[in-house]
Amino acid sequence: MRQNNGEITMHKTIRIFAIGALLIGSGIACAQPGGTLEKIKKTHAVTIGHRESSVPFSYYDRDQQVIGYANDICLHVVEAIRQRLSMPDIKIVYAPVTSSNRIPLLANGTIDLECGSTANLPDRWRQVAFSNTYFLTGTKFLAKKSSHLDTIASLKGSTVASTAGTENLKYLHQANQKLGLDLNIIAANDHAEGFLMVETGRAAAFVLDDVLLASLIASSKDPDGYMISEEEFAPAVPYGVMVRRNDPEFKKLVDDATAQLYRSPAMKALYDKWFTSPIPPRDINLRLPMSKALARALAAPTDTSDLAHYSK
Repeated sequence: MRQNNGEITMHKTIRIFAIGALLIGSGIACAQPGGTLEKIKKTHAVTIGHRESSVPFSYYDRDQQVIGYANDICLHVVEAIRQRLSMPDIKIVYAPVTSSNRIPLLANGTIDLECGSTANLPDRWRQVAFSNTYFLTGTKFLAKKSSHLDTIASLKGSTVASTAGTENLKYLHQANQKLGLDLNIIAANDHAEGFLMVETGRAAAFVLDDVLLASLIASSKDPDGYMISEEEFAPAVPYGVMVRRNDPEFKKLVDDATAQLYRSPAMKALYDKWFTSPIPPRDINLRLPMSKALARALAAPTDTSDLAHYSK
């Protein structure tokens, strides 16, 4: 499911981001009159919004190729689009996105699918839509073991980072206010910067989805030097492919394609490839077996953002 170099068009990426920036700056939404499928049919391309360091969901390998669990799922969706339109020559254009711009760039038509580590939350449905859940994760913090920070209360008075534009940052602020922690909260530009703040001592802890914290630790220079809290700032939330609102035809195609994949034996192999096996570029192993809650969600695909559904 790995793409070749021809599937990345830097010229197109630069151009679509220039357009996207103008649209965001002017507040204009780039509606797709004929829907996403019609847009893809006309352009002969699907634009995938990807993350640069959301291991193992969407990130770069040594050759700066986009890889990851979420990316593989979106490549499966692209094959379904090619079959639906009877256009095997449809190209993939990759566009890097951040936590802050991923929703605007999808809503204004700059990207067609967002394949990363985006939480499916009720408020986000006002701007975008989600396909079937492919992962469940909770919000925790990482810190150096030498700091002896092991509970949320132990962070009191510390400098704590989280990534800008994420719900994790919101949960951190809520905990700070509710528990009177008197934290100095820093918004990092991306996950890699947030981890670097802890690594270099600029922050005592970094708050993020637990699976992303595990990947950052596994990829670090000293994996044994860090810990992840047992306490959660918020319950486990679902991840899913993000698509535009009010485009039922395209959403149904994505839902059908993902449901077919999730129910198939190929899904277990895909999960194991990214969560229980060595992964590039450094052959780290997250050692994260599939949870029972996720196994249930994959067996009965759903796009619900209701957290209670996943705890049944």
